[in-house]
Amino acid sequence: MFGKYLAFFILAQERIQKRVGKRLLYIHKDTTKEPMIKLSLLYSGKAKTVFKTDNPEKLIMEFRDSLTAFDGKKKSEAPKKGYYNAQIAAKLLRLLEEKGIKTHFDSMLSETEMVVDAVDIIKIEVIVRNIAAGSLTRKYPFKTGQKLDPPILLFDYKSDEYGDPMINEDIALALGIATKAELTKIRKLALSINSILLDYLDERNLLLPDFKLEFGRRKGKIVLADEISCDTCRFWDKTTGESLDKDVFRFDKGDLVAAYREVASRIVPEIFREE
Repeated sequence: MFGKYLAFFILAQERIQKRVGKRLLYIHKDTTKEPMIKLSLLYSGKAKTVFKTDNPEKLIMEFRDSLTAFDGKKKSEAPKKGYYNAQIAAKLLRLLEEKGIKTHFDSMLSETEMVVDAVDIIKIEVIVRNIAAGSLTRKYPFKTGQKLDPPILLFDYKSDEYGDPMINEDIALALGIATKAELTKIRKLALSINSILLDYLDERNLLLPDFKLEFGRRKGKIVLADEISCDTCRFWDKTTGESLDKDVFRFDKGDLVAAYREVASRIVPEIFREE
């Protein structure tokens, strides 16, 4: 009898290890690396927390379940939102790396924690618009859903104090935010990233009306920083036009977690195979 139970226990352990092994293989970029040690808090934003590590060139970026909209006036929590965003961001940053775009992505430490290179963030948010939506239709005579070809690139000055105002190249140069060569590089990278994402998402029946990018300096080079996720992109279903992004929360369109899960199921279906 004991031998029967022992055999059952060993078989169960093997199945668990097999499942966990598959999961870890996806989560970690390089399982041979030394474990990263999380140290003190560096920065806590609206939806992510950044920590120092025992390696001065690496940081840990944690994706939280927090939600904000309208400059922090609307707040909430959404279970698993941080998990879906982290997995989507990891997949898209890996994709861009494979296509030759340098990013700050290093590896996944856990399901919601990303190891990234420490970079000097350039205080510009680059907004790439492929389809008119949101503030573009409120400030200019565009119709929602109008295709923008070529895409429109906008620069916002990253500053809570000044409300992230839109700026042009002359203002960026006058403020000393970036050099002319850096701004040219940022514009070129943003358009390349847009092209890669449009092709990739089209194959997954997703439209990309607009999205936000941030860049930083690392060892004299411009690299993509921050994240690409449902928090920083507008995703629409290509067939129905349904919003699958933070607009669901902004305008009370339905179940935000279900929307984020739907995007994750198309971009990172592998995380659902063991469910």
